[in-house]
Amino acid sequence: MKLVLLSGGSGKRLWPLSNDSRSKQFLKVLHDPKGRPESMVQRVWRQLGEAGLADSAYLATGRAQVEMIQSQLGMEVPIIVEPERRDTFPAIALTAAYLHSVQKVSPETAVAILPVDPYVEDAFFHTVAKLEEALAESGANLALIGVVPNHPSEKYGYIIPETEPAETAGARYMPVSRFQEKPTEAVAKELIQRKALWNCGVFAFRLGYLLDILRGKGLPVHYEELQKQYKLLAKISFDYEVVERESEIVVVPYNGYWKDLGTWNTLTEEMATPQLGKGMMTSDSASTCLINELDIPVAVIGAPDLIVAASPDGILVTQKDASPRIKEVLGSFEQRPMYEERRWGHYRVVDYIQYDDGRKVLTKRIFIHAGRNISYQLHHKRSEIWTVVSGEAKVVLNERMYEVRAGDVVRIPEGTKHSIFAVSDVEFIEVQTGSDLVEEDIVRICMNWNDIVLQQFIS
Repeated sequence: MKLVLLSGGSGKRLWPLSNDSRSKQFLKVLHDPKGRPESMVQRVWRQLGEAGLADSAYLATGRAQVEMIQSQLGMEVPIIVEPERRDTFPAIALTAAYLHSVQKVSPETAVAILPVDPYVEDAFFHTVAKLEEALAESGANLALIGVVPNHPSEKYGYIIPETEPAETAGARYMPVSRFQEKPTEAVAKELIQRKALWNCGVFAFRLGYLLDILRGKGLPVHYEELQKQYKLLAKISFDYEVVERESEIVVVPYNGYWKDLGTWNTLTEEMATPQLGKGMMTSDSASTCLINELDIPVAVIGAPDLIVAASPDGILVTQKDASPRIKEVLGSFEQRPMYEERRWGHYRVVDYIQYDDGRKVLTKRIFIHAGRNISYQLHHKRSEIWTVVSGEAKVVLNERMYEVRAGDVVRIPEGTKHSIFAVSDVEFIEVQTGSDLVEEDIVRICMNWNDIVLQQFIS
């Protein structure tokens, strides 16, 4: 069986720590078994490995999240990249085409789709492994996982089964009668009496089943061809496009811990400590959580049941119960991400100014891990000045290499090819000046440091 983790999200429900580049699954606010900071995606990937499933797993994501995933999971993690964000049906269709035409996976192979951020016990992934058996034994086209509810929640969708579970070859499954979207508490109580299950967004199908759907829609099943036509695919969820139109569905119950950490109030319930980052909270601030990514301290005094979150993107102060409203409060508010993780390290925007003459100045604080480098690149609309703050590095400017260390300054005029390799962990201040300071003004010549052709070495 192949597993595919869907990694998307707009980043607004956990603002200001999350943004379009750093969605909730990348926030390191959890802790691993050794007490080290861990993100949701790192936790799930670790659990897959412990369950023996990581070797057959892939991540499907948009271009904006690729470097974040590589930073947190490593450069070798298999990633299927969407050309643009178009909801879950196009993403899963592209994944099926990739498995078929690139990986040469058999049409009879089961493919399980999971969200990248479930907060579950390790036993959940043993239930995921049972989906393959459920498909084979039942003859169904889709097999879902349904969480056995422990209370009548209004926040989740429900799967209503037809009959009691059937025991076949160790796989317990039930035929599905219908689905119910986020009911009232009274309706939820009635559904639970009918053995209804929470829909956790995990399902499986034979690869050939989805390839047949694509062919029926006149869509290519070859990965490169589907990439070219990707922008023509409707923005629609897999649930609406496939699940709700399918009659042959079974569900495998999971009776264990499962939680959607999609809002600040649910996420903070799973944090190992009520405070992360610089600050102080008085004893009469009971049940308050402080998460601070800034270098300045935050003081919380006499303020119980709050969430206080501070990052370069903004500051949030909210009652815990009101935290789900953040998405509606932000509305269409847009700004460039002020903090991003990349495959080589991370950066934080320190300052941004636009002058009356149209000239813009952007200042970043950049950290690169030892042994890593930024791509060899150039810009047409900006110049840069790097001031090395700590560490040692090698810099290439137009095929000439220089050694730099703390206190050195590197000037990079417009059109200059440049890259930096961190000999040790290195940090520097980058000041960009130009008419258009955007990521699109990057012409990448090569990604690998060893691919840069050097003319001369200057120490």
